[in-house]
Amino acid sequence: MTDTAAPLAARRLALPEFTAMLAMLFATIAFSIDAMLPALPAIAAELTPDAVNRAQLILTAFVLGMGVGTIAAGPISDAVGRRPAIFGGFALYVAGALLAHRAQSLEILLLARLLQGLGAAAPRIVGLALVRDLYQGREMARVSSFVMMVFMVVPAVAPSLGQVIIHVWDWRAVFLAFVAFAAAGALWIGLRQPETLPPERRRPLSPGNLASAAREVLSDRDVMLCTAVMALGFGQMFALLSSIQQLFADAYGQGRWFPQWFALIALFSASASFVNSRLVVRLGMRRVCLVAYAVQALFSLAALAVIRAGLLSGLPAFALFFVWATSIFFMAGLTFGNLNALSLQRMGHIAGMAASIVASVATVAAVFIAAPVGLMFDGTAVPVMAGAALCSALAWLMMRRIVEAPVTTPTGHA
Repeated sequence: MTDTAAPLAARRLALPEFTAMLAMLFATIAFSIDAMLPALPAIAAELTPDAVNRAQLILTAFVLGMGVGTIAAGPISDAVGRRPAIFGGFALYVAGALLAHRAQSLEILLLARLLQGLGAAAPRIVGLALVRDLYQGREMARVSSFVMMVFMVVPAVAPSLGQVIIHVWDWRAVFLAFVAFAAAGALWIGLRQPETLPPERRRPLSPGNLASAAREVLSDRDVMLCTAVMALGFGQMFALLSSIQQLFADAYGQGRWFPQWFALIALFSASASFVNSRLVVRLGMRRVCLVAYAVQALFSLAALAVIRAGLLSGLPAFALFFVWATSIFFMAGLTFGNLNALSLQRMGHIAGMAASIVASVATVAAVFIAAPVGLMFDGTAVPVMAGAALCSALAWLMMRRIVEAPVTTPTGHA
């Protein structure tokens, strides 16, 4: 073990605990989105009864805030360390949740959700930089797959938990659950996770340092291609999330059972991360993503053709939609960890800045894909299926141009 590797090894928790802890950090995003889904009809009825589709903006406002916040979270963590940056993000997230709990208008609620998204960016992005501090290349992708596998438990239970909270109290109480979740995550980090970025490796928040790091990231062709592919992947997933509750309720008459169906989607999708952890070391990150996006594009086109032609109705039509929706989240489990690892494979020395730029650009761009598609909801799955087919096809074309770094042995030779 080298002199630099020894201190890093000392900062590693046992992999099962590290995986669970990182999954909880990443799950801040999923919980903040998915637990809100059952609340959308009640929020629409109370705050925007004349334009119920506007309630979808509660999700996209959060995503927009998250996208903007990620541009700052990484550089801040590069300057002050991973732990302080995560704690600061959680504090901002809690402030947004408390404001949302008291909101009396949709505009104030959207502002609060924007603030929540800004805060949630830190656990997500700094958590990714923390993984990059300790792992790299395909090993990082493998660890990320394990994290995603545990992380997918949250989407499985979040809508049901949100529904229970709304039934016992009201939709405002969901935001208090967000406060409790953030407190638990901050406590875990505070008690168990050592700092992974020692002072000698930190980069001061000077304009020169930020500009040089940003130039390095933005001038790397493969990083920018990975960013564009992630934007397309996030875009189609967020578009589906924006209208999925309406699709289950209005298009297929399954609104009462939506949390249970969504839990099944999440549980089936969780297996994608396990599959990826087995495939990525043998096949490589790029090849797995190529196959995933090709299959997703073809399946979305086929499902769209069947829906548009009216070949199925009733339960068979719902079954097709359910399998297709599951495939969108399964594709995310196969690709997002690999794309993160690919984008950071040459950026270990500025992992925070690189993670911030990639996630920020990808997330904000995804909002401009997801919001129009979600607002185009017409009582059918046609808009989201068409969007997914186009996004996946473009992602496949871009993946063909990305170069994966050669695999090295522990001694550093190819």
